[in-house]
Order: sequence, then structure tokens, then C-alpha cells
Amino acid sequence: MISIKSPREIKLMKEAGHINYLAHQYIEKFIKPGVTTLELDRLINSFVTNHGGYCSCYHHDGFPGHTCISVNDEVVHGIPSKRKLRSGDIVKLDFTVRKDGYESDMTRTYLVGEVSEDVKNFVLRTEEALKVGLSVVKPGAKIGDIGYAISNYARQFGYGVVEELVGHGIGTDMHEDPEVPNFGEKGKGHTLKEGMTLAIEPMINMGSKDVCMLEDDWTIVTDDESYSAHFEHTIVVTKDGYEILTGE
Repeated sequence: MISIKSPREIKLMKEAGHINYLAHQYIEKFIKPGVTTLELDRLINSFVTNHGGYCSCYHHDGFPGHTCISVNDEVVHGIPSKRKLRSGDIVKLDFTVRKDGYESDMTRTYLVGEVSEDVKNFVLRTEEALKVGLSVVKPGAKIGDIGYAISNYARQFGYGVVEELVGHGIGTDMHEDPEVPNFGEKGKGHTLKEGMTLAIEPMINMGSKDVCMLEDDWTIVTDDESYSAHFEHTIVVTKDGYEILTGE
């Protein structure tokens, strides 16, 4: 069931989202060659905890990290480890912050050291795909409008749009109805209404759209080992558009 959030609930989600945003701002200076993904995980958890939040990915369905940290061809759900980042890598930091019973979800893709121009452009275009998807959000629009906008933008560059993984509703639970695919048809799917809260999150591959799971039963990677990028914001549908809840 799709829930419509009250002004009080939206305020609480915005508080959780602000901590999430601040944690992303904080961690960026630590993302450099030689740092381990486990160190980043610990730094983020400490920051979130010190700001009154909780990294709700931790032990969610058994996930062992406080954050999902995915490198290069890893699409999502990378487990923090002793792996050291290297110059030329891209790393995706995806984590949920819970505060006072409400969730926020945010992802950014970061460049590590000197990254090739084509990879840099790919990451920038994936971030732009999120903005393009957000631009169609308003009451009366359809879920399919979001996915169509994202996929239509990304595919013009020859990129693959991941179809097995989608955005979602969010609120008191990390994942709520409705699903928000990054592909779709205009005019199809659930109608957006004021007060709906969604996590919109393009996951785009430089190569094929196809993905598979590693033996750890968590990490999703590209089939062809091409790089994958991921950006995400939690938003609320407003009377004339949307507001980003994982922001300043």
C-alpha cells in the first residue's frame, strides 16, 4: 500500500535526510587512494551516530556493514572490507539513515584520484539522469514517466540501464510501495500524489545492462565487468513538484 505522509512525518524524514546529506559531505575528503572501504564505513557510522541518527543498513536482512560501498563494476550492496581504493576507481556510497522512526536513503558516486575522461563523463551523466528523472515529478504524473525520462537520457550515450534493481517508496520502512524503476513507459504506473515519499535512484552501466550476484549473496556486479554508477535522493511530492529530503 502506498502511504501519504503527513507534514509531521515529512519533517522527520527531512531531519533524517539532512544527516544523510551531511554524512556524504563529511566523507568526501576521506575518499582517496589507499583508504579501505571498511574505514569509510566506520567513519560514516560514527558521524551518523554522533548526529543522532542510525545507519539502518546494518544487519538489515543480515547485511554486515553500516553502509553499502560498491567499487567500479560493483553496482550495489558492496560489503565494506579491507579493500583499498586505487586511483582511477569510482566508488558508490549508498546508505540509509534512520532517526525518530523514519528513514532516508541517499547514494553518490565518487571519483578516486585521477579518473579517465570517459569514466568521469559517465559518472556526471548518471548524476544528470537522476536530475532528469526528478524533473518530471509532480502530482498527476505517473511512475512510468520517471523511468522513461531516466532511461531515455542514459541510453542516448549507449549506457545500460539496470532493470533488476529499482527505486522505491520510503518512510517508516526502508523499502515501501511503490517500486520506482529506472525504465518504463510514459503515462503508465501509479499516479504521483502530494505527500508521497520516494527514493529515486538511477543505476547505470557503461556497458551492458545485465548484472549478476557474487558468491557473498549481496554484491551485484555488471556481467561484462564494465563500470557502474549510482545516484539517489529521497524526495517528497509537493503540490507543484517535489522537494529533496536528503539535502541541506
